[in-house]
Amino acid sequence: MRNATIRGILAVILGWVAGSIVNMGIIMLSSSVIPLPEGVIPGDMDSLKANIHLFEGKHFIMPFLAHSLGTLVGAIVAARIAMSNKHIFAMVIGVLFFIGGIMVNQQLGITGTPMWVDLILAYFPFALFGYKIAK
Repeated sequence: MRNATIRGILAVILGWVAGSIVNMGIIMLSSSVIPLPEGVIPGDMDSLKANIHLFEGKHFIMPFLAHSLGTLVGAIVAARIAMSNKHIFAMVIGVLFFIGGIMVNQQLGITGTPMWVDLILAYFPFALFGYKIAK
């Protein structure tokens, strides 16, 4: 029992860290793939919030990929490390990233379609897909 508990804790921590690395890596590369609107400073939350009204649909593609692929990798890692109930650990990663997504959307004042597409399609479906890949 003790070993399963320790592995469960490690599954969540390492899944979250691995997913976060993927997420941030994609976010850091995103402005070189799809340039941000004039005057937006990448990585500066105040600049992003002040200029979010300038963003077009294309500017939400890379964040969506970061959120979905980060969740996918985190769920795979968590499910592979967990000894049992692998689907639960994968979904815990989905929940953690979902909460993070809500927080970022609120901080930036993102509403409407970009927010709903991200929240509905990026987290739980990719956590489930990560579990299926891992098993």
